[in-house]
Amino acid sequence: MNLQRINAIFEKDMKDFMKNTALLFMPVTPILLAVLYSQMGEGEAMPIYVVYLVVGVAFSTTTSGLILMMMAEENEKMTLRGLIMSPASFWDIIVGKSLVTALLTLVTLIISLLIIDIEPFLNIKAIIGLVLLFLFFLFLGIGVGLFVKSVGITSAYLLPIMFLFGFTPMFEAFNLGDLAMKVANTFPITQLIKMHENNSWAPLGVVSLWVIGAALFTYICFIRTRRDD
Repeated sequence: MNLQRINAIFEKDMKDFMKNTALLFMPVTPILLAVLYSQMGEGEAMPIYVVYLVVGVAFSTTTSGLILMMMAEENEKMTLRGLIMSPASFWDIIVGKSLVTALLTLVTLIISLLIIDIEPFLNIKAIIGLVLLFLFFLFLGIGVGLFVKSVGITSAYLLPIMFLFGFTPMFEAFNLGDLAMKVANTFPITQLIKMHENNSWAPLGVVSLWVIGAALFTYICFIRTRRDD
């Protein structure tokens, strides 16, 4: 990896973020949701699925949403392809474009958890789970962002990510069929809820597989974009 190229990508993305009011609003969404749930709880300990709902919203809107919108904007301006075709490597681009998102995700997540309930995450197992979730949503956002052609249609891609992977703790309220629930129970956030309930390390292995799958998806999209005439 080339640190100079990574830094140049980071500085450009930070400037783009500060200029875009729509991007500035996205990290606020999970914080407002955390405030809402904290008021509803009336001082009682929050159920773990509610805490993970806030976590899911934080990762889907801030991690996937930010990177998706920034890449869509670059696609619209025809600058993303130039970056991909430049001497910068796959990892130069991935790391450089992830730094702004990682910083904002960290700030958003800490504020949200301090508001609603940070105690369940004060252990190494839960922290590893959050890191894996970040990587999953990051790779998913980058992979999709590589082929979104304009900012105007980002919501069409972001909403399924938010519903499927961010709002997973709410699936039981939708009265889905048995097969759908079995599939949903393998999703990353559901697995981490099981980790808290069963005090088991096994769910982290399942989430790691999701991260690997998302990374492969991103790499395939990157290669196809680079080869596209």
